[in-house]
Amino acid sequence: MRCEDEPLGYNAHMQVLPNPVRVAAFAGPVARDVAIEIVAETGSTNADLMARIAALTQPTLRWALHQTAGKGRAGRTWLAPENGALTFSLAWKLAVPLQALSGLSLAIGCVLSQQLNTFGVPAQLKWPNDILRDGAKLAGILIETAIDRRDRNAIWVVIGIGINLARSTELSQALKRNVADTSDIEHDDEQWMGALLNGLSTMLIQFEYEGFAPFVAQWNAFDAYAGQDVKIVDQGRILHQGRAAGVDADGRLLLDTAEGQIAIVAGDVSLRMAEE
Repeated sequence: MRCEDEPLGYNAHMQVLPNPVRVAAFAGPVARDVAIEIVAETGSTNADLMARIAALTQPTLRWALHQTAGKGRAGRTWLAPENGALTFSLAWKLAVPLQALSGLSLAIGCVLSQQLNTFGVPAQLKWPNDILRDGAKLAGILIETAIDRRDRNAIWVVIGIGINLARSTELSQALKRNVADTSDIEHDDEQWMGALLNGLSTMLIQFEYEGFAPFVAQWNAFDAYAGQDVKIVDQGRILHQGRAAGVDADGRLLLDTAEGQIAIVAGDVSLRMAEE
């Protein structure tokens, strides 16, 4: 394992940077091959790793205490309160073709929900890649990919994750909706990061060989919309309506409709409650 810090001991608010050695210790043996980088501030941890992807030789975790240009799904901006979110990216090489990544964001959601519940946060999942608390968004996932230049049969995935920690009225106002947080839960950021790194690394090792199928039951157990009447919306247009029936082994959302059960492939579509 290689651990790195920026040559900066404090951020703008004089907070000591977390210790990568403690993160690795909390993650356990699974982190021995992961390079851990911690920075006070950056634009986007995903962008940082993607810019260096050709030079990476080992899995790399990059954790920023503050992101000024966080990235969301479909080119959107990820907004988070300054110093009030856990924002990081994990670069990992998988010896699989691109089409084998189906369901990866859902498997990541399983890890996040499991770990957050372990720490006392009642997290649930919203297809395809949102983590909710009491119906409001608590965390999001962004995956970017790049072909490995040394091995054309392998793909680097850069997994970006943002978890809201502190209550932020400004953030809710900017998004025009309620945003969940973990401000009522005492926690150690390094312990949480170590646990997440352990869970993600363990999952990725299994996903490389077995895909999403082993995680279906766990995802369905955390499904916040299970059995609810929902609709699939694309830019304000309703594409499908039905009752949410979980996901399948490819990570597709299953809907029970008047015409029978259909499977929805993740894309730039949104899942909403039927009455919204």
